[in-house]
Amino acid sequence: MTIWVADLLSSLDNSSVGVAVRESTWLFPTLETVHVISIALVVGTIAIVDLRLLYVASRRRAASELIKEVLPWTWMAFASAVLTGGLLFASAAVKYANNGPFQLKMLLLLLAGLNMAVFHRHTGRRISQWDRGPLIPAAARLAGGISLAIWIAIVVMGRWIGFVS
Repeated sequence: MTIWVADLLSSLDNSSVGVAVRESTWLFPTLETVHVISIALVVGTIAIVDLRLLYVASRRRAASELIKEVLPWTWMAFASAVLTGGLLFASAAVKYANNGPFQLKMLLLLLAGLNMAVFHRHTGRRISQWDRGPLIPAAARLAGGISLAIWIAIVVMGRWIGFVS
């Protein structure tokens, strides 16, 4: 880790926000609770879409309609998860930055975003061609399967963070 990154993390640790979250009796558990609920909503709404792409659930619904309905909820929950996660991170930035499961969780979040971007940029552009039928393109099924696996791994890594020093 470079000196400027270490200094930045240390500054975050010692910031008024980091100290408040770390030292408050109620703030950390409240933020953690909201973070977990937010992650559950993110993963749940994404799983709804992924299972449709895999043609396991919501078979009678057009994939485009389902995506349009759940995506706003996904983004709201994701914004809440980022905000609460950032505040939790500030409480022990140096410790978390050196935590293997935390690092892997951040990498997996990046991969989840990349998977989503590739889907929407390529396969999702032709969604009207396969929207209602059982013949979902292999690329769409692959994107759904990869997404589901990544989000399950994100939850596992998030849970694992607290058990690694």
